[in-house]
Amino acid sequence: MSGSVNKVILIGNLGRDPEVRRLNSGDSVVSFSLATTDSWRDKATGERKERTEWHNVVIYNENLGKIAEQYCKKGSKIYLEGQLQTREYTDRDGNQRRTTEVVLQRFRGELTLLDSRGGARSEAPEERDAPESAGNFGRSSPMETEKRPGRVSEMIDDDIPF
Repeated sequence: MSGSVNKVILIGNLGRDPEVRRLNSGDSVVSFSLATTDSWRDKATGERKERTEWHNVVIYNENLGKIAEQYCKKGSKIYLEGQLQTREYTDRDGNQRRTTEVVLQRFRGELTLLDSRGGARSEAPEERDAPESAGNFGRSSPMETEKRPGRVSEMIDDDIPF
């Protein structure tokens, strides 16, 4: 195979508030941890079991970083697309360490807020159906299923003979 793919898609909850740092160049870097949880019923005991995986997320994309900084907090549910990157560093004790992170690059990646605007789940129709324009900048997410009026697909007549 001549090509390869490095793409990560996660839906989960923030484990901590986003942390913003500045590089020497002045660019901001936003980082946080994201929890994804699998749950199943044990066949032998019938007991409900869970396993939580923790993912370190780093955002170099300035616009997505601002959204994460302003609207995300511990417990927020988000959808993100990025890629895996492993880096090496030296810890405080002088030991070489490796870490693997989900990275949203400067011109790549996607972040969509899945919670209601206040961060709490609401069943009010006006809040549930309101677009989260802050999180997607006019791009639709694979998780988005609502149809918005005025789309080209709604304007085309269905009487096309082929």
